[in-house]
Amino acid sequence: MGQIQRVAVIGAGTMGNGIAHVFALHGYEVYLVDISKDSLELALDIIARNLMRMVKKEKIREEQKEAALSRIKTHTTLEMAVDRVDLVVEAVVEDFSVKADVFQKVDRIAPSHAILATNTSSISITKIASVTNRPERVIGMHFFNPVPVMQLVEVIRGLTTSDEVAQTIMTLARELGKTPVEVRDFPGFVSNRVLMPMINEAIYALYEGVAGVEEIDTVMKLGMAHPMGPLHLADFIGLDVCLNIMKVLHLGLGRDKYAPCPLLVKMVLAGKLGIKTGEGFYDYSQGTKNKQVSSMFRK
Repeated sequence: MGQIQRVAVIGAGTMGNGIAHVFALHGYEVYLVDISKDSLELALDIIARNLMRMVKKEKIREEQKEAALSRIKTHTTLEMAVDRVDLVVEAVVEDFSVKADVFQKVDRIAPSHAILATNTSSISITKIASVTNRPERVIGMHFFNPVPVMQLVEVIRGLTTSDEVAQTIMTLARELGKTPVEVRDFPGFVSNRVLMPMINEAIYALYEGVAGVEEIDTVMKLGMAHPMGPLHLADFIGLDVCLNIMKVLHLGLGRDKYAPCPLLVKMVLAGKLGIKTGEGFYDYSQGTKNKQVSSMFRK
């Protein structure tokens, strides 16, 4: 495991618990931090269930599952979690002000040698690094959901990220069984600069009456061999997350083609955020496997 042995993961949501799962399974001591005890308990339950699923599929042994769970410690304060770690991975909400607050606090507490990584999917690494006193040790480490399954990690260097830090994170990602791809620090990087405008255009097609929800998703699944249609994928990601990323692209790249669709804006305002709220373009009240087109979009 080289120079990285202890890792703090900030945020126990979908991405955070997945990141903690992967690090713990690969032998790292993990400190999972969230201000909510309930969120931490839920995260541990999800990690345990996902590990058990791996046991049942004979991908890992029972003792590996138990060892991974034993490596995860939970905390509700940063002070107890990051003062002895080698790496911090931030996985909080996709909002610069929230991330900046976390990085300022972590920078004061973490050891000077620690690398500060962000799981941001669109926000400038250079901008995040600017709020710290160690910009050369700040880097983007963008995992994909579901983290235990998805192989890709986008590694994004800020303007002053050191070669040593970049190489350490590239090597670390490979040790986690992932495939790292280094990209430049532009809004949305590669993944969301390509993906989010596609999702936004699909929402425009619905908004303008070109086709219905299922029709749009079917065209993309059967015609373009996508495993999931763009509207279903938007629900899976979270419509609030999609909107935040489109805002970053629109502001950062300054082109009208990145303007969020008005329908996306209205759905977020209405609290229809997708799977996490039970309704988005689809209705998930009967469970994610029994989704139906939301009544808002039925003919």
